[in-house]
Amino acid sequence: MKMKKKCLTILLASVLALSLTACGGGDDKKEEKSDAKGVKTIEIDLTNEEYAFGVDKSQPELLEQVNTFVDKIKEDGTLDEICEKYFGGGEPKAIKSAKLDTSKDQLVVATNAAFEPFEYTKGEDYYGIDMEIAALLAEELDQELVIQNMDFDAVCLSVGQQKCDIAMAGLTVNEERQEYVTFSNTYYQASQRVIVPAGDTSFDECKDAAAVEEVLNGLSESDKIGVQAGTTAQYYIEGDEEWGFPGLPAECVPYKNGSLAVQDLINGNIKYVIIDAAPAKCITEALNEMQ
Repeated sequence: MKMKKKCLTILLASVLALSLTACGGGDDKKEEKSDAKGVKTIEIDLTNEEYAFGVDKSQPELLEQVNTFVDKIKEDGTLDEICEKYFGGGEPKAIKSAKLDTSKDQLVVATNAAFEPFEYTKGEDYYGIDMEIAALLAEELDQELVIQNMDFDAVCLSVGQQKCDIAMAGLTVNEERQEYVTFSNTYYQASQRVIVPAGDTSFDECKDAAAVEEVLNGLSESDKIGVQAGTTAQYYIEGDEEWGFPGLPAECVPYKNGSLAVQDLINGNIKYVIIDAAPAKCITEALNEMQ
């Protein structure tokens, strides 16, 4: 299924001068200077991934129900309508969580609500593609929805330990996570992209993923790339045989969420950030508006 992923036009300003050090350590290349302010996303996909929900292995009947539900919302256009709210400028719906009560029939969802547009919070309410799907799923199952917000690294683990019924957190399907959960049918096609300072010209001539990777492979151990901890980007940088990633020469710096990583990029503490394409759009848009 094709989802709408309209690229955000990066806002540039000429208020501050941002000095960028060229790739590689120990050479005599001069620093490039730019009056550009903020950050921009390199709009070339580095990976091709599939998102799915992680279901408690001890609940095969729930997996069957989730798969039936996912297929239904894909076929009847409900999933497209939800995605349109977040990618097409629609009005997101606030989702409320009930309090955990083991005496009630509840659907307990594990998430990391710092991954806009899939899950995020405003006040006590939850928003995002996954959260709206979670609310509809709970309604379909005639259960009360409970959302448990936690660090991303703990999401699949909590389901594996049967503390939650299902993980809904922009999860890329991979073998390592299958040790803890059984993945549902996929519902979204995702990819990783690079976020750079607005004045960085390193990728200007890149036309495809191979060209972007060539630039990234030209980095040195002294270069730092930020990621949201536990996400595909961390495996991409550090290298992982199961994921099929050879790794990069740069140092991977994990953050609790992508916004913190991009803010550190703006502050000049890291060279780049790698994150999923949809969150990259949301984060760059929000932080650029603050510049």
